[in-house]
Amino acid sequence: MNRKSIQIGKNLNIRYDVLVCLFLFFAALAIYCQINNYDFVNFDDDLYVFDNYRVKVGLTYESIKWAFGFTDIAYWHPLTWLSHMLDCQLYGLNPGMHHMTNLIFHILNSLLLFLVLKQMTGALWRSAFVAALFALHPINVESVAWVAERKNVLSTFFWMLTMLTYVYYSKRQGLLRYLLTLFMFLLGLMCKPILVTLPFVLLLLDYWPLGRLKFKQDKIDSNGLRDESKKFTFKRSPSLFLVLEKVPFFILSGVSVFLSILSAKQHGIIASTDLTPITLRIANALVSYLVYIGKLIWPQNLAVFYPYPSQIPIVLTAGTGLTLLCISFLMIWTFRKKPYLGVGWLWYIGTLLPNVGLIQAGLWPSMADRWAYVPFIGIFIIIAWGATELTTKWQLKKSYVIIAPLLVLTILLTRSWFQVHHWANSITLFEHNLNVTSNNYVAHNNLGFAMKEKGMIDEAAKHYSKALRINPNFELAHLNLGVIFAGSGDHDKAIRYYVEALRIKPDYITAHVNIGNARLRQRRIADAVSHYSEALRFDPDCASAYNGLGAAMVYTGRIEKAVDLFRKALLLKPDFEGAKENLEKTLAATGKYKQDEENSTKKIKAGKL
Repeated sequence: MNRKSIQIGKNLNIRYDVLVCLFLFFAALAIYCQINNYDFVNFDDDLYVFDNYRVKVGLTYESIKWAFGFTDIAYWHPLTWLSHMLDCQLYGLNPGMHHMTNLIFHILNSLLLFLVLKQMTGALWRSAFVAALFALHPINVESVAWVAERKNVLSTFFWMLTMLTYVYYSKRQGLLRYLLTLFMFLLGLMCKPILVTLPFVLLLLDYWPLGRLKFKQDKIDSNGLRDESKKFTFKRSPSLFLVLEKVPFFILSGVSVFLSILSAKQHGIIASTDLTPITLRIANALVSYLVYIGKLIWPQNLAVFYPYPSQIPIVLTAGTGLTLLCISFLMIWTFRKKPYLGVGWLWYIGTLLPNVGLIQAGLWPSMADRWAYVPFIGIFIIIAWGATELTTKWQLKKSYVIIAPLLVLTILLTRSWFQVHHWANSITLFEHNLNVTSNNYVAHNNLGFAMKEKGMIDEAAKHYSKALRINPNFELAHLNLGVIFAGSGDHDKAIRYYVEALRIKPDYITAHVNIGNARLRQRRIADAVSHYSEALRFDPDCASAYNGLGAAMVYTGRIEKAVDLFRKALLLKPDFEGAKENLEKTLAATGKYKQDEENSTKKIKAGKL
């Protein structure tokens, strides 16, 4: 081949690279552009953004300090908090722009996945197909269309950057390239601890496609086959060196796991095995591995919350376990001959492992679409490289080879477009959730909450009641139903529901505050103070408890004490309208409002009160 032909080939490859990137960009944009008009949803978006004062104020010294500490909301992921704060700094509480930030990261992740695979393998079209499956598959809609899942798309962005810098390091080893890879990994861990599995993935990539780790006489090409061209393989490195090379990564992973468990224990959100036996967790994990693959092949009935099963038949558990064992044996048996099978399968099994529920925290579902965001890349690799090998073996016509993947991608794009529709707001989301799942007490509760916000009180109460019929021990539904009765003036009935919530969760701070509020309206001041004090015992920074105590002090004539408590509430939560109104009324009633208003407001804003 002459030099002119080589140059034309290079130009053609560059053009194809650009076309692939443009396709990924515009295809993802076509699916998700509609989210620009979508609202926040009442499932963690309130905790992460629109009802979180620390986030809403944007990037301030205090908010940044809070982000890097152990928050009372979630496990340690400071960069995720900072990204939400930056959005609020730039866009305020415009939900469409918060959604678009998620989309930007999803598009970047798709582009980086394509570039990383192509750099590692040299296989342009197979890498493009993997990236397209990732960009367009409906199961990834949840990670993009849910603002609270910023941590997923953001951490994956740094996952991809870690792999990209690792590829360059593997080609030409150097301290700076190594440290850059380690730094990208650290940033990813600060977004979401799910990156703890990445060091294992890097070891897999060392074998294939990077070719740094080889068994005796192995000659593996970019197709994942033996005894072929060695164009894209790299110089073999000693196995011990490759493992030692990952030690700093494993250390950072260990620290991340420690911080996550420590923060979860600190807030008491780790689920006891008494509530969910370990045998049930193992059974659900085994079944979930195959259910995920089913949703990959046939992405129907996707939901934001899948209720955890009360039991799983032993026959089903044994059957799925045996199936997984056989698949794993087959993949490992062909590992040396067709390493893309083993690498892809181990990628899927390993990266999904932290989310299968052996250790649970908070409101844990049986599975979640967002958890498949990175693990499915391993299966996509198997599909792309396996399909190429089959088409070569069967000598299919070129038109079939082109039309088949385009048809698959068109179906996925269309399916994703309709899946995104369900994320328009909380009502559409949870109505869909109820349509595709059964016994979903969480969906009933959240739909009820959304309806209450729209003034649909009777409908809300019905959904809360349905949630409790499914799960009588769901404390949040008891609380919400109590709020309904409190709003109608039936405080005795409201208190009965609040007390039931406390029976289930004795440290339920909101229930204590709500009982205090109800008792205060009944002029039972001592009882109210008792519950407010109990709330502060569990959370010394509970602004609503300080506000309630202030109102109780007003009833007892202790005005100066009440003013101090209202100010304390505002210091903890400066956007607390109820406390601000109580402070103004109390000062006005004492004739001090005009002279004190300006000074107190300035001090509150400055954080010096």
